[in-house]
Amino acid sequence: MRVSSLIKVSLLLFAACLLNAPTTFSQPLPEHGLHYKTPAAVWDEAMPLGNGLLGALVWGDGKPLRISLDRTDLWDLRPVPEFRTEEYSYKLMRQWVKEGRIDDLHRLYDKPYHYPGPTKIPAGRIEISLDGENPFRSADLDLKTAAVKMNLADSLDTRVFVHATKPVGMILIGQADKKIDIKLLAPPFAGKVTTTPGAGISRNELAMLEYDAPVKKSGENWTGFYQQGWGGFGFAVAVQWRQSADSTLAAWSIATTADSDDPLKTARKNCAGAIEKGFERMMAEHTKWWDEFWAKSEIRIPNKIIERQWYLETYKFGAAARIDTPPITLQGPWTADNMKIPPWKGDYHHDLNTELSYWPCYSGNHLEGGLGYLNWLWDTKENARAWTKRFFDKPGLNIPMTSDINQEQIGGWHQYTHSSTTAAWLAHHFYLHWRYSMDQDFLRDRAYPFLKDIAVFLEAVTEKGPDGKRTLPLSSSPEINDDRIDAWFPTITNYDLSLIRWEFQTTAELAEELGKKKEAAHWRKVLGEMPELALDTNTKKLLVAKGYPLKSSHRHFSHLMAIHPLGTIRWENGEENRRIIRASLDDLEKLGSSAWCGYSFSWLGNLAARARDGERAEKALQIFAEAFCLRSSFHCNGDQSGKGYSNFRYRPFTLEGNFASAAGVQEMLIQSYSGTIKLFPAIPEAWKDAAFKTLRAEGAFLVSAERKAGKVVRVEITAEKGGICNLENPFDADFKIKGIDPANVKQKGNQISLSTSIGQKITLFQD
Repeated sequence: MRVSSLIKVSLLLFAACLLNAPTTFSQPLPEHGLHYKTPAAVWDEAMPLGNGLLGALVWGDGKPLRISLDRTDLWDLRPVPEFRTEEYSYKLMRQWVKEGRIDDLHRLYDKPYHYPGPTKIPAGRIEISLDGENPFRSADLDLKTAAVKMNLADSLDTRVFVHATKPVGMILIGQADKKIDIKLLAPPFAGKVTTTPGAGISRNELAMLEYDAPVKKSGENWTGFYQQGWGGFGFAVAVQWRQSADSTLAAWSIATTADSDDPLKTARKNCAGAIEKGFERMMAEHTKWWDEFWAKSEIRIPNKIIERQWYLETYKFGAAARIDTPPITLQGPWTADNMKIPPWKGDYHHDLNTELSYWPCYSGNHLEGGLGYLNWLWDTKENARAWTKRFFDKPGLNIPMTSDINQEQIGGWHQYTHSSTTAAWLAHHFYLHWRYSMDQDFLRDRAYPFLKDIAVFLEAVTEKGPDGKRTLPLSSSPEINDDRIDAWFPTITNYDLSLIRWEFQTTAELAEELGKKKEAAHWRKVLGEMPELALDTNTKKLLVAKGYPLKSSHRHFSHLMAIHPLGTIRWENGEENRRIIRASLDDLEKLGSSAWCGYSFSWLGNLAARARDGERAEKALQIFAEAFCLRSSFHCNGDQSGKGYSNFRYRPFTLEGNFASAAGVQEMLIQSYSGTIKLFPAIPEAWKDAAFKTLRAEGAFLVSAERKAGKVVRVEITAEKGGICNLENPFDADFKIKGIDPANVKQKGNQISLSTSIGQKITLFQD
């Protein structure tokens, strides 16, 4: 059909404007939050608050009210002595693998991970006891204002929030005629050890860190402590309060030796300033930030379980990820409050966890939160480069898979913690930020240099075989075969191969974009020396490695990296790629979910969306929300439903499953990774009505769209940086368009191409 017959550009009548006005959302809705009729008796069911630096968990029944405290840069950074020995080298690792010396590999690489430190550490707990019985009535977390309200008997209300931008939290307690007892409990770093050290998710006690007892101080209406940690690092926590005729106002703050020479004085000053300003003024500043945050993107979908989960995850992302704070660890700003070293040390896991945690920031239009992650990777890369030289003895850049806040290797299963391709997965986020922001300065100064350094390393660490093709001498696939010797494969795995091929291909793409034609040609040449991905000859499903299919249910879909997140195998590429995608997902379903964690279902939601399978995506994301999340909304890894979705029943909470589920919803609503924007590409047939506002597409386009009675009726596009916007035609009949000259609109087949200028707003709609 001709463009002229499809596109009618005209001055619209006032009535038509009203008819086609965009849907107005009021979001998030009250029902999107947390609402408890029974109190949370354990810390991981608490209501989470945070600002990227400070975190708080509000729980208890008022007898007492508990607020678990955290600060994201509280770390024990003692070095791992084994990683400074002569044995610690890639060359010797290769030899030991060849000789099958698994005990030596475990001794050198795995055992240190079970030492108490290095580790993330908690900050302590506030306990507030109120005179009288004060039975618990309800507790609510309002996502819109990022505040908790607890209702007790006799109209005794308590409100709590962590200020959106300042290192302070606030508490307002009504009914001041009650006697109020405020206690500050330091973590038991100097307590008595009651168990023996050992392996496990969270076996070691905080007392095993062997710190001196905290120095406690208090005065009229305040209390605090200073805790000396390892290596000269220390932190302080202070709580201050003021009682008036009708309420008690309290504030807390955490400061470290990085802030000042007297952290307790600094923390007290923060508290005093907050109390002087008052609860309502501080709340007004706080809610202004959150109003701006919530204005970034909105969704409405028929499945209210998944919709609510998206809002909960988006809220937690805003509470955990900021441009100027440490990036999201396994537990973010909510370190475990159970007197133990946090699960998996609360560290940075780069073989899935940090990567999945930042998936939603791109199409979710929260790039600033993702920049905190990229800034940290950039700022710590010289530590990683030094490790690359020390362990691999190679040029360029690789990054440890498990690391502390300074990007130092802390050990664990050696196949993955010392993988050659970890940095390539991290590089994918630099690429995504460039594609979604189109920030030329970022491309030139950050993305390309980062990718180039990694490409240099991968060229150096890969070796050519007799066939002239490159391979990795040591190749694994997280977390296939756990930490056994056969977790090293005799041929390169699809996990490693997908990442290496993507890395060389993308480095060439970015070099070309910057006009570096010789460098682009070089990386394309190296790419040509890599083998193709390993496929089953009959079904065409992706294998773990050549001749090695996925043999049983497994939590980590590492062999499917090429489908998602890398997108080098695409539905849009035609039937051959579609067959690979369908066969690979069918294989997952055939093997079942008995060995899956919660994040597996979140990842499947994203994979299914890339396969245009809305029903499968919806099912996976709903199972995640209903079976693998505690009532606090925290992803607890194991199946808590009793319905047999997984054999894992444990509940250590980590955040990557939460944030990956939000990304899965967004993948159902909008995709742009292929260079063309697709609207509602993977929604179930039953979702007749759905809408979203200002989700972000590659090319720096902000997109809003509405679907009614099974048909797209309106699309709005804002071009932040201008350029060509390619849109898969979402309409089933003729449509109208405004905000663009007809000469700048072209259509070929089912694709609409819009030539846009910076800031241009375009609307496409049907009457």
